[in-house]
Amino acid sequence: MAENNTEVVEKKEEKNQNIRQIVIYLLITFVLTYGTEIFLIMPMVGSTDVNEAYAAQSLIASIMFIPAISALITRFITKDRLIGSNLMLGLNLKGNMKYYGLVWFGFAFLIILGAALYFLIFPEHYDGNMGYVNVLLEAQAQNTGQVITPEQMKQVMMQQIIMGIFLSPFLNIMNCLGEEWGWRGFLLPKMLKQFKVVPAILISGIIWGLWHAPLTVMGHNYGVGYRGYPVLGIFAMCIFCITLGTILSYVTIKTKSCIPAILGHGMMNGFASVGIYFTSLENPYNVFLGPAATGLIGGIGFIFTAAFLLYQLYKEEQMKKN
Repeated sequence: MAENNTEVVEKKEEKNQNIRQIVIYLLITFVLTYGTEIFLIMPMVGSTDVNEAYAAQSLIASIMFIPAISALITRFITKDRLIGSNLMLGLNLKGNMKYYGLVWFGFAFLIILGAALYFLIFPEHYDGNMGYVNVLLEAQAQNTGQVITPEQMKQVMMQQIIMGIFLSPFLNIMNCLGEEWGWRGFLLPKMLKQFKVVPAILISGIIWGLWHAPLTVMGHNYGVGYRGYPVLGIFAMCIFCITLGTILSYVTIKTKSCIPAILGHGMMNGFASVGIYFTSLENPYNVFLGPAATGLIGGIGFIFTAAFLLYQLYKEEQMKKN
């Protein structure tokens, strides 16, 4: 009987410690993020001063490290040791290559599929001559004195797309490590101890989406001035984060590592907007629908994949109970 009582007390203490870590982590993460974005970045956004514009971009990039920093601070405050079993940073390649494939070439396929579907539904938004990119390249050419022919432009863009597929996961690896080691490497395991798998992943996704709120207000991903601004943008970002977060959580759970999530996040950051290269200037695209993966149609492949994987995790959890 005494042993049972001791076990109950230990489980209660472990649960209280888990809740405490979640609360401390979220408080630190949101205070640091919102404070930096509202008081430092927002005043500089839209500034005509080049130095301020660069400083704002640098600060935005640095924000991605806050989740990982918050995880470290939380571990220090709660005396949670950094050991191999809880670092979640092993490659764990054996038997897990399919999960790496999903977040690499699988993501590339879903991004291209979503863009293609968007242009099938809205053909007037498609421009095979890449007018959107052409304007950007012409502006750069004027600054350098170079002349770029349409053929050269297409070759350059095809090279960029191919490089994006193969290099995006690695070019963005440091910034994405900053986010994923916090969200998937620290918060997700804590949430899974506190909730069943479905609510744990969905709540984590909502938290991740709300974490982006100040940047969404500033126009990141969806711009400004649209009908329903900024609530619609924040809502859309939460849906996107729930969707992407579900897939990244799935591969993290399966591999017991956040490395696949880091690579998948990097792939998304570097390649998700490839469809915008082919949009028309005369007929602007609908940012909430596509062709980028952050839109409802552009991201439809991710939505179905996330729903399927979440259901698989639910079934596995139910089977373990039985």
